[in-house]
Amino acid sequence: RLGILIVRHLKRLERVILGYLEVCDGPEEEARLGILEMLQCTIEHAWPRMPCRLPVLLKALLRMIWDVHTDQGSTPEPVKAALLQGATECLILLDRCSEGQVKVLLEGVYSSCEENSIRECIRKVQEST
Repeated sequence: RLGILIVRHLKRLERVILGYLEVCDGPEEEARLGILEMLQCTIEHAWPRMPCRLPVLLKALLRMIWDVHTDQGSTPEPVKAALLQGATECLILLDRCSEGQVKVLLEGVYSSCEENSIRECIRKVQEST
C-alpha cells in the first residue's frame, strides 16, 4: 500500500521480515508464506534500496530454504513447495535489483550443495533473466 514510501520503514521492516523467516509457525506456515509475499512486494517497490540489504536478506532466505528442506515435522509437501517457490521468487527479485550479484554469490553455494531441492531453487535463480 505504501509503494515507494516503504523505504522510510525499511530498517524496522527488515527486522520483522528476518524474525518471521527464521521461525516455523506450524504445519500450514501461513506467517512465513505471508512474509515472503510481503518481501516480494517490498523488493518490487523499494528496489533501489535493496542492494545494500542484500547480504542480510540473502542469508535469511538461504537459511529458511535450508530449514524448510530439513524440516521433518508435520509440514505438508505442498506447503514446503510453496515456501521454496516464494523464497526463490524473492531471490530472483533481489538478483534483478542488484544487477546479478545474487547469481554470483550463489555460484559457490550451488557447487558445494548436494541437496536436490536446494540446488533446484538456486538453479532457477541462476537461469532467470
